[in-house]
Amino acid sequence: MEMYAVFQMVWWLLLGVLLIGLAVMVGMDMGVGTILRYVGRTDLERRVALNIIGPHWEGNQVWFVLGGGAVFAAFPLIYATAFSGFYVVMLLLLWSMILRPLGFEYRGKLASARWRGMWDWALLVSGLVPMVIFGAAFGNLFLGAPFHFSWNLTSTYTGSFLALLNPFAILCGLLSASLSVFMGAVTLMNGAEGVIHARSRRLARLSALLAIVLFAGGGWWVHGMDGYVLAQSPGAGVAQTPLQQAVTLTGGAWLANFHAHMLLWLLPALGFVGMVVGLLAAGARRSHVAWWFGVLAWIGVIATAGAALFPFLLPSSSVPAQSLTVWNSTSSELTLTWMLGFTVVFVPLIVWYTSWAFYVMRGKVKAEQVETSEHSY
Repeated sequence: MEMYAVFQMVWWLLLGVLLIGLAVMVGMDMGVGTILRYVGRTDLERRVALNIIGPHWEGNQVWFVLGGGAVFAAFPLIYATAFSGFYVVMLLLLWSMILRPLGFEYRGKLASARWRGMWDWALLVSGLVPMVIFGAAFGNLFLGAPFHFSWNLTSTYTGSFLALLNPFAILCGLLSASLSVFMGAVTLMNGAEGVIHARSRRLARLSALLAIVLFAGGGWWVHGMDGYVLAQSPGAGVAQTPLQQAVTLTGGAWLANFHAHMLLWLLPALGFVGMVVGLLAAGARRSHVAWWFGVLAWIGVIATAGAALFPFLLPSSSVPAQSLTVWNSTSSELTLTWMLGFTVVFVPLIVWYTSWAFYVMRGKVKAEQVETSEHSY
């Protein structure tokens, strides 16, 4: 295999790793925001919940930056097509995420119950909306996006915002939100006691059960869905554009990779194992075990989607032959090589620092500490 094809495959795998990191770390914080008004019935209880993720939420945003940066540099055609075509979605995502730091930093500026309640709702919106969009984006990949290219590779988007909110995309968005709530709930179980712990445990069990149902339903839906098949292309590791290939739509084609490579069925099995054991661990009050199996669930879900879609990254429903794949949307070999060098150095540093920060900040957050500390939210 040509080295260029190897680098393309490596960056496809690294993109999956970055998406999993984003889902786990950012999704965990957003899950806490989503359930804040339920687990915290008083201002003090909500402050306890916020201070459990307070030392980490800003640092976790690095995964969001890494994911966007990787798409920009490694898959520029994906970045240009998606960010221009889905402009309204990107603005909605941006606006909702702007609310998060405002909610954390401005909530405690006034003692007014109305003021703090307003920012609690802002944290809910900024936690729920991005995770629904994250899952819905994966759902729309299976259906294809309405775009096509002109002769000079200028992309034209022909769809609408409401069309992106189709039933399958909503199902995937709810699956993403339920896993986010699960991770947020077990995180609060790790750091809280008393009623916050009990309410979080209840939500963790419900969200895990919902995720199991939605993941199974999504798999059944994909089984009967028309999938994309790369019928003809210049091949892997060859400089090419989306104008040089032929793509057909075939019923059940999204499962073709699984039928061709039976070991891939371990990926959805991994997702179900993570959800089921996470549910049982949360019920048994083993919140740390539940957290790690929540990570396993995210790995299984995202890896299942990636394996089903491969080699497609952004299929086109308007002109299927112009779909973007791993082979026709990556940067040059030189760019991928330099980026891989930086990634090998900096991603382990980020993982090490994040692990160290969680280790240092381990333990329970108590209401007395929140009330007496001038540095608490």
